[in-house]
Amino acid sequence: MEAVRTCVGCRTRAPRSSLLRIVQVDGALVADERAVLPGRGAWVHETAPCVDAALRRRAFVRALRVSGPLDTQTIEKRLNGYGHKVNGSK
Repeated sequence: MEAVRTCVGCRTRAPRSSLLRIVQVDGALVADERAVLPGRGAWVHETAPCVDAALRRRAFVRALRVSGPLDTQTIEKRLNGYGHKVNGSK
């Protein structure tokens, strides 16, 4: 039986393998590909609507239990295709 987590963006439950774990490192949101980085993690679908909803609702701040603003550039770059396959490219 696979572990189930809740997406902080759309609030639906999904298998852990279909979600991306996000952690806070030095005030910045970082994608934890292998889900092994220390600290609290927030799980989100790797889609623009889910990430946008989580950012808009400040869900990452609440889920990670941090105070103050977080740098979201890393997550936004990843979502826009930086270092990630886009449209089937290699």
